[in-house]
Amino acid sequence: MTTNKAPSNRTTPIHGMKGAKRWAYLARQKTVRVATINDDGSIYLSPIWYVVKDQRIFLPLDAGSKHAQNAAARGQMSAVIDSGDEYATVHGISMKGVLRPFEGAAAVEEIMALVFDKYFYDGHPYAESYFQFGKAAGRLILELVPQKWGGWDMRETSLPTVPESRVLPAFVQDRRIS
Repeated sequence: MTTNKAPSNRTTPIHGMKGAKRWAYLARQKTVRVATINDDGSIYLSPIWYVVKDQRIFLPLDAGSKHAQNAAARGQMSAVIDSGDEYATVHGISMKGVLRPFEGAAAVEEIMALVFDKYFYDGHPYAESYFQFGKAAGRLILELVPQKWGGWDMRETSLPTVPESRVLPAFVQDRRIS
């Protein structure tokens, strides 16, 4: 796997998601936005649940899923996982790579157990129907294999809050502000 490096003429460091920080972030987040290429060359983009095991990313997809079809035909994908609600908290990871089938009954059961642990709980009102539908729809597991990574974490580059002084010019002080 390769990582993006800053251009040599850059004087400020790029803060990103690498190593253990990357994998911890991936394990905590809930949704990956995956883009694959359709037969006509257009892009199919959608949010998908995923789990991480042993620094590998697995997507549960129904057999009829457009991503599953595109992966079988072309395999290539791009994806992003991001979070943060304002400039100072935005952080995430982008990936380019391939989707490949993950097989083996015991291995698939283990991944589906991780899906249950991440998205459901005992007695969850939708868990049973999710897993029953998956069996009926031929749900399969694809492994998302990143070949190129990108990452950003504005929490590391944001400036601390600084008190601000607002002094208005003398000609403005005689006016009411409503």
